Amino acid sequence: MVAKPASKEHSGMATPFPPANVKVLTVGELTRSLKQVVEEAYTSVWVEGEVSNLARPSSGHQYLTLKDDEAPLRAVIYRGIGLRMRFELRDGMRIIVRGRLTLFMPRGEYQLLIEEVHPKGIGPLELAFRQLKEKLSVKGYFEPQRKKKLPRIPRRVALVTSATGSAVRDMLEILSRRWPAVEVWICPVRVQGEGAAPEIAAALAMLNQLCPPDAVPIEVLIVGRGGGSLEDLWPFNEECVAEAIYASRIPVVTGIGHEDDLTIADMVADCRALTPSEAAERIVPDRSDVLKWLAGLENRWLGLLSRRVQELRSRLDDLANRGVFRNPLERVRG
Repeated sequence: MVAKPASKEHSGMATPFPPANVKVLTVGELTRSLKQVVEEAYTSVWVEGEVSNLARPSSGHQYLTLKDDEAPLRAVIYRGIGLRMRFELRDGMRIIVRGRLTLFMPRGEYQLLIEEVHPKGIGPLELAFRQLKEKLSVKGYFEPQRKKKLPRIPRRVALVTSATGSAVRDMLEILSRRWPAVEVWICPVRVQGEGAAPEIAAALAMLNQLCPPDAVPIEVLIVGRGGGSLEDLWPFNEECVAEAIYASRIPVVTGIGHEDDLTIADMVADCRALTPSEAAERIVPDRSDVLKWLAGLENRWLGLLSRRVQELRSRLDDLANRGVFRNPLERVRG
């Protein structure tokens, strides 16, 4: 029988604790090590999930949880990124995001710093359009009964458009040809790109505040631009432009893009034209038509006057043929 060697426990030798070859980490050291691993391995990652627990504190950041059937993931969209988003996040929305993972030391939790957001199954601009349309519809911005009538013959109009585009040249040519007597003001604005929407809104507000010295008011505003992509036309789908059109006391006609281009501004405006050229045609009469109408009116009145003269002449002839006028002394002799 072979004797078993005595264990250290029973040999009177204590096991060192912790083991001599083991490095003991503090919680902070371990977390810091994990933070480095996570942040170096996931500098750019795409994630799909459902938005939940969405919060928007006064800082302007957006905090949310992305979740699926297996796990949740905390995420944050910082204010600068959020300001560039075209649409509004809502709980229950499925999105695809790109961002980088970071580990938040004070809580020992990892989170996704979102840098790019796309709605699942629909373009971001289309979603933003639908959301704003729904919001303004509830407010009554599209109701027909609130829309103002256009004057029949305006004396002064203002064009809110680019000063260098083909649209302004087309509108000026049509206005001068159809009704040369109208006075046209041009309020130049950018009609595409970042910052265009606030510029358009500010121009509409400014024109509504003007009071000309000669007391001739601006009677119609045209907001217009030529065709372009959805991105090019996007300033006319911004809420600030819709608000400015809704608040305008002067009737607003829109002529934006082409026939198939429908914007939020078109739906709020008092009158929508399919193109800038048609907008110009809508607001002034055609002088040739007016001249024809005046000529017809003149002929009508001349005809009425001629008939009236004939009637009076006939009555006068009847009176002149009466005996009392042909032989005025006959009754005296009798």
